[in-house]
Amino acid sequence: MDHLPPNPSSEFDEWAESYDASVPVDQFPFFGYRNILTHIVAEAEPRPGLSVLDLGTGTGNLASRFSELGCQVWCTDFSAPMLAKARQKLPAARLFLHDLRGAWPGGLNCTFDRIVSAYVFHHFELDEKIRIIRSIIPERLIPGGRLIIGDIAFPNLAALERVKSGVGDEWEDEFYWLADESLAALAKAGLRAEYSQVSVCAGVFHFHDWK
Repeated sequence: MDHLPPNPSSEFDEWAESYDASVPVDQFPFFGYRNILTHIVAEAEPRPGLSVLDLGTGTGNLASRFSELGCQVWCTDFSAPMLAKARQKLPAARLFLHDLRGAWPGGLNCTFDRIVSAYVFHHFELDEKIRIIRSIIPERLIPGGRLIIGDIAFPNLAALERVKSGVGDEWEDEFYWLADESLAALAKAGLRAEYSQVSVCAGVFHFHDWK
């Protein structure tokens, strides 16, 4: 994947050891972190035997919820130390070292009932988000399947600016979703999505009816 833009995996490699202790802390950007995971699972309506692919699984916090409910779980991440942590929680899962911007590993050349992701897509500009999603839906979801993305997101630019002002030095600029412009761009690209704001700085996109 030498043609891809720089991969910040080294930052996540270093973060792997302390990640689980840091994300539940009630500060930006993880206000409502557990609620986001709960919302994703609720939207997915999991049941035993369902096949679920977790994109950018990190240490497996989202994937483990589906595993506990009897789903068959596949996971990707671009950080090997993060996947090692996920393996401790998910001994039966199929884990793949993978950058979402690149070609899919051979072991993932199949389709899934559900594809989910938490706190990953804000690393990509909006055009790249859309490109990835447009490849995922027809190639990796079964007909009638669901793609559900929870991430750092705001209803609009004004909401982002309010949070940015409030958190002060905790703020870090990345490619955060603005729901109003994102939904319009997704619709222009032929992708239908519904959006729910879950915390002041995070929400969930549910993609459906893509045919």
